[in-house]
Amino acid sequence: MKSKSVVLAVLLLNIVVGFGQKSAIWNDFVSAKNSGKEAVLPDFSYAGYKFSEEAIPRVNYKVFNVTDFGAIPNDKVSDKIAIKKAIKAAEENGEGIIYFPKGRYLINTSKDDQSLIIVKSSKIVFRGEEEKNTVLFFDKDLPPADPEKLWTCPSAIQVQSVNKNVYITKVVADASRETRSIKVEDASKVKIGDWLVIQVLNNDKDLVSEDLGTLKPDKEWTSILEQGVKVNEVHQVASINGNKIQFASSIHYKIRAKHNWEVYSFAHVEHIGFENITFEGNWTKKFIHHRSAQDDGGWSILKISKAVNSWIKDCTFRNVNNAASFSHSAASTALNVTIEGNLGHSAIHASRSTNILIANCNDVSGMHHSFGVDGNSSGTVIWKSKYASHTSFESHASQPRCTLLDNVEGGFFQGRAGGARFNLPNHGKHLVLWNFKEIDEPEEGFRFVANDTWYWRIVPPIIVGFHGAGTTFKKDEVEVLESLGKPVNPESLFEEQLKLRLGKLPDWITVKNEEGK
Repeated sequence: MKSKSVVLAVLLLNIVVGFGQKSAIWNDFVSAKNSGKEAVLPDFSYAGYKFSEEAIPRVNYKVFNVTDFGAIPNDKVSDKIAIKKAIKAAEENGEGIIYFPKGRYLINTSKDDQSLIIVKSSKIVFRGEEEKNTVLFFDKDLPPADPEKLWTCPSAIQVQSVNKNVYITKVVADASRETRSIKVEDASKVKIGDWLVIQVLNNDKDLVSEDLGTLKPDKEWTSILEQGVKVNEVHQVASINGNKIQFASSIHYKIRAKHNWEVYSFAHVEHIGFENITFEGNWTKKFIHHRSAQDDGGWSILKISKAVNSWIKDCTFRNVNNAASFSHSAASTALNVTIEGNLGHSAIHASRSTNILIANCNDVSGMHHSFGVDGNSSGTVIWKSKYASHTSFESHASQPRCTLLDNVEGGFFQGRAGGARFNLPNHGKHLVLWNFKEIDEPEEGFRFVANDTWYWRIVPPIIVGFHGAGTTFKKDEVEVLESLGKPVNPESLFEEQLKLRLGKLPDWITVKNEEGK
């Protein structure tokens, strides 16, 4: 018997839904929610700060003005030591705003060492006076940790947790995807509000086959074939009943206990913010991919690791190689972020993270890899964002899954996904393109399995309301193809799923939509 997904795909191929009519696959999602059945679409509504249920706050922590620690804007002397002193004072206080009055602050000058600016505690917010008037200027690039590995240039500012994840228990019962409960062997060490990692690494042939669907693996895909399917989802505990744990957000991967799923504590920081700041690098060369460590990462600016309920808001990244990433993090948001200036390597991406929201962001530079995902990220939403026509979204292999590009506008073509051959495919199941507007040249019979290179392999995605340039798709490489050439209703899958879950849209989205009119 064919799976529900396959049957639905057959039914939806070549359907044309006029603008303003409800999407058929959306109707399937609503019906499944009402009946408790498994929908074809994932539930993306949990992406973002506090699961997008409330606005990113304007916190009122104690202010630590960097000028009080020796920083002098608009001179020719490095301010890195002063910034580090302000962070240390805020962390000792238990919370704090690292405040930058308007001006230009120098970091990584020729007289600086190559140390990083590191945040290791919760409730630390970098805040500028105004986005365009507070500039952190990174003068010199940081060299790679390993000169033989071009990708090892560190980010100049890093958020980290000093603690490590600790094994708690194992999962003892199956759980369907897009449900919220797991049954474990022993939940006695788990408390409401805890953040947990549920993970598996298993190369069972049936599991690998199911994970890849109709995508046929090459023998060179050693990561998934030999090491196995790797899933690491981070969720917060909502309730506990005996050895049954209820999460606040949906699990995106089907759990089979026989594959040895484990539960770990998630060591993290929270409420880390970066707002109203321009981060400016000194990258002025013509970018050439993999030419040098400097091209690939010399001016890598911000890496937020092992964080929850954190954000980048109202910021600009200019003349950088890598703007920002959320790594091993969860329930965090990049909102109203612009990448401009000289073209570099990477814009903003979710790496090995769960439920990250990249919202209303604009990659004006058109970075070689624009907004996207890598690692075993899951539940990422790229919403109402734009990038230039000469680039495309990123899907950088190492088993990312369950990604939504919702009302995204930009180029669409092969060759910019990224990733090593042994880490393919570029993207696993449940890549969803919803009302995507293509602005480059059209292609006929676009392929998600390239026939002229080992590169570019994506498990058949779900494509709904794809429009703009007139591109068509090779239908046997798409799971669902609905309303090709015409946008569908609902206009935004993320918004409509959030509205369905909460009963109404939260105020921050309503305000954002009004501002956009």
